[in-house]
Amino acid sequence: MADRDFYEILGVPRTADQDEIQRAYRKLARTYHPDVNKSPDAEDRFKEVSEAYEVLSDPGTRRRYDAFGPDFRRVPEGVDPATYARAGAGAGAGPGWAGQGPGWARGPGGEEIHFTTGEGFEGIDLEDLLGGVFGRRRRGATGRGWGPVPGADQEAELPLTVEEAYRGGRRTITIPGPGGGRTLQVNIPPGVTDGQRIRLAGQGGAGSDGARTGDLYLIARIADHPRYHLEGRDIHVRLPLTPSEAALGTTVAVDTPGGEAKVKVPPGTSSGRRLRLRGQGMPNPRGRPGDLLAEARIMVPPTLDDEERRLYEQLARISAFNPRSPS
Repeated sequence: MADRDFYEILGVPRTADQDEIQRAYRKLARTYHPDVNKSPDAEDRFKEVSEAYEVLSDPGTRRRYDAFGPDFRRVPEGVDPATYARAGAGAGAGPGWAGQGPGWARGPGGEEIHFTTGEGFEGIDLEDLLGGVFGRRRRGATGRGWGPVPGADQEAELPLTVEEAYRGGRRTITIPGPGGGRTLQVNIPPGVTDGQRIRLAGQGGAGSDGARTGDLYLIARIADHPRYHLEGRDIHVRLPLTPSEAALGTTVAVDTPGGEAKVKVPPGTSSGRRLRLRGQGMPNPRGRPGDLLAEARIMVPPTLDDEERRLYEQLARISAFNPRSPS
């Protein structure tokens, strides 16, 4: 998501004013809101549009985005945009951004300039990059700096189990920092999905010269689970069945992160068949919850006692069923 240009996502020029940005957002939000658009990628597009609007509708954040591009959340406070652009684009580039992150810069005339990077910016002098910080401080005394710079938005990963993501709740986290860790209380919404961003307003980097503090974004990372597999808000589980349960049909209980659910198995169910329980997946505070999909797996006893063997042999003699015959 961060690789795409937020202006491109909203379909507005870089010179768009706030009214244009808001109109574009409302139009796209109505189009892709999961409550009205049931296409598989609607929720992702809605999140993408919402993130673009969140950045561009805030003048301070938009200013950082225009200056630093996709790196706007990572560039430290106080870095001179002009120095940053020179570091990225080489000697020919002036201030201003960059539509595509490191490797691109926008020249004085608005043209995009591509440059090569290795481990960092080619030809960059760390002192030159950070010189903006110290240079700004020096210039600050004369009032000829680039003015207040909003604090950088920051990101951190928030590891969650499937059960925690399902239930939500309150979590205490510690964010490391140069002055020691900060302890924060976080409200996790129920039904959070992998990669979802949780915004903590005002918990990012400090602004300079009285500018506002940035925000902290927690990126949900849901750990793999031995029983559950998540695809968006849908929960996939395996459903072991005996041969007789699969052949005759039955109703069985299956564990879910939200508790026990009943799955009705139709007669004649084979391995691999997926049985859908609508609305039994991950909760969705803004719309329809996900589904639970139980995949049938027919299991046979590893050993048979005498009576079981006799009955299986009898069944084999009288049954005409051949799963390998072409249908």
